[in-house]
Amino acid sequence: MTIEQMKQEVCHYAKQSYAEKLFAGTSGNLSLFGNEVIVITPTSVAYETITPDDMVVIKPDGTILEGKHAPSSEWRMHAAIYRLKPEVRAIIHTHSPYATAFAVNNAVIPAIMIEMVPFLGGDVPLAAFALPGTDALGTEAAKALSDRYACLLANHGTLAIGDTLARAHTRSIYLEDSAKICSIAIGNGTIKPINQEHLAAMRG
Repeated sequence: MTIEQMKQEVCHYAKQSYAEKLFAGTSGNLSLFGNEVIVITPTSVAYETITPDDMVVIKPDGTILEGKHAPSSEWRMHAAIYRLKPEVRAIIHTHSPYATAFAVNNAVIPAIMIEMVPFLGGDVPLAAFALPGTDALGTEAAKALSDRYACLLANHGTLAIGDTLARAHTRSIYLEDSAKICSIAIGNGTIKPINQEHLAAMRG
């Protein structure tokens, strides 16, 4: 994939995620890693009007190679995850409301549905709190993502990863859907997560 194609893909999924209300305002960010560069959404640019030309191309150390805007303020988080998890090629960070509510509660989203196993890896863990805009935020997220495809950032939001943006986006959707269903179920009474024996069987 060329850098121009990467810009188009990042822009496409940014606009789609905004339309699906995974983002609000100019919150959230996403990126692709390839060709030894990170293509990431810009900071404080409205998703309604964003274009591929607004995407920012940076080196993993933050050096801007292309772009008329500053990169997302969370570029250090993205860079840290790519450094610590070399199999990852795409990251989506959202403030989707149901999942972020669990992050504010500092609570794990338990494995309550079978879909959570193939799409998310099981329950959704909570990364320890770290200040936004820091390398530490990515370091803590990478720990939580050791055997999962998504995690919560304490008092902050969500992360979903993948080898493609399509997969990371699908995982973001399942993350928010799982959080919504879990919230409703908690309101209805006691939830019953899937037991470990069944989780192990589903993982094969």
